[in-house]
Amino acid sequence: MPATSMTVGEPAGLQRLAGMLGASQRPLVLTGAGLSTESGIPDYRDIHGGWKRKPPIQLREFQRSAHARRRYWARSMAGWSLMRRARPNAGHEALARLEQAGHLHWLITQNVDGLHQRAGSRAVTDLHGRLDVVACLDCGHRLARDAMQSTLVDWNPGWDVEPEQLAPDGDVDLESAAFETFRVPDCPSCGGLLKPEVVFFGEKVPPERVATAFARLDEADLLLVVGSSLMVWSGYRFVRHAAARGIPVAVLNLGETRGDREATIKVEASCGDALTTLLTALEA
Repeated sequence: MPATSMTVGEPAGLQRLAGMLGASQRPLVLTGAGLSTESGIPDYRDIHGGWKRKPPIQLREFQRSAHARRRYWARSMAGWSLMRRARPNAGHEALARLEQAGHLHWLITQNVDGLHQRAGSRAVTDLHGRLDVVACLDCGHRLARDAMQSTLVDWNPGWDVEPEQLAPDGDVDLESAAFETFRVPDCPSCGGLLKPEVVFFGEKVPPERVATAFARLDEADLLLVVGSSLMVWSGYRFVRHAAARGIPVAVLNLGETRGDREATIKVEASCGDALTTLLTALEA
């Protein structure tokens, strides 16, 4: 860790974070799955960065295997109602208010739930896409996830199942299901493969989206990581980029992160309460 790096508990850590945010002219926030857990959407990893559940589907598997696609969409159909009912929590709302008050330059999120926008945030890069949109891998035709859900339900009337465990990408565990009878619609425009407009594991983030995120980070004078273990390179690279350019990095997360070595300060606290405390301090 840098010589100035430290892990600080509450309330001293939040007091210092509030000071850093108050002194910053262009703070950028990077959020991960840990922010949405208080909305009922669990994260992937434990406090040590290990997997809590099976890793999500790989892009190559989705493209090559009809069985994998049936399994994915059956599980997604079962989990969509839970994902759709999720509401922004105090952390999302605090970040939206920070933006509206001029205390937040930009927000990059690794989450695909759209809860930042529903809370009122507008200066947002959805790094890994949005789950509420479906796109054709062949022609690019796009449709709402709700429309896809209606078709899935109509075509599969016998699949009225109760999901056992929701995942951050809206997937659920249906271990005992026989997926061979599940019907998945093709693209209504060209007959191609339909996939949620999110970045699967093994898939690259669109270059123009990465470029936008780096451009906003280069304008920033502080990077605050909230609720991310930073175990995947797509998020961790922003911490490395900031540290290499002398931009201070602060981490707010319960448990270890890959970016702890680069952090100037690390605060172990729940995201919702901590962000609400920071908002209150900055509004005082």
